[in-house]
Amino acid sequence: MNREQISRIAHVEHPIKSPLDDDSVHRLLQRGLPRGDERVLDLGCGGGEWLLRALATRPHLHAEGVDVSADALAQAAAAALDRGVQDRLVLHHQKAEDFVSAEPFDVVLSFGATHAFEGLLPTLAAARKHLAPGGRVLVGEGFWDRPPSPEAVEMLGNFTDLATTVDRVVADGWTPVDGHVSTRRELDDYEWACWGSLASWALDHPADVDSAHALETATTRRSEWLRGYRDTWGFVSLVLRPTPGRA
Repeated sequence: MNREQISRIAHVEHPIKSPLDDDSVHRLLQRGLPRGDERVLDLGCGGGEWLLRALATRPHLHAEGVDVSADALAQAAAAALDRGVQDRLVLHHQKAEDFVSAEPFDVVLSFGATHAFEGLLPTLAAARKHLAPGGRVLVGEGFWDRPPSPEAVEMLGNFTDLATTVDRVVADGWTPVDGHVSTRRELDDYEWACWGSLASWALDHPADVDSAHALETATTRRSEWLRGYRDTWGFVSLVLRPTPGRA
């Protein structure tokens, strides 16, 4: 079972692949899409859940998603058809960093995909290239709520604390106009959902050749979370606008 298959099963009960509950996602979309007729781009869209939710509640919205996973894009296309929004969604199978569009976008999203650009600031630089004047960026990024152990850094990466994360974004020429710091409940619910879904799949498919591997992975990841980074890692979502004169 490869990483993509594991991720698909793990997120069955939590299709937003970030520690955000439905209310938080709704609020961020409300703040990021004030008109309701924007052109929206998601860099690293995965199964397209952010775009699907935006399209379902805004009949004049048009969206495009970019991802390297053909399987995830197929899921997004099928879900768009089920929700009746397929005519307003365009999906691109390619690396997000290589995507080029002839027209700019009013809003650019990137959640759970900053690794594709090797960090938050390179992600914002990529988003800026696609942004129309007056546009907004919605981005999610991890941070260290407390000093992490070396093992936690090895697992998750070299994040900074929350204040430094925001300071770096501001210094890079962006003004936060809204944001959300995931609560302990959101963080915990996300981890329980992911590794619980994977474990449940393994228990429900004992004869599958991948069952033992899936159960072992769920057990390992749950332990890494509880023992490695539960008390130190956080997640912030930002709604950003370019700072005048800083582009």
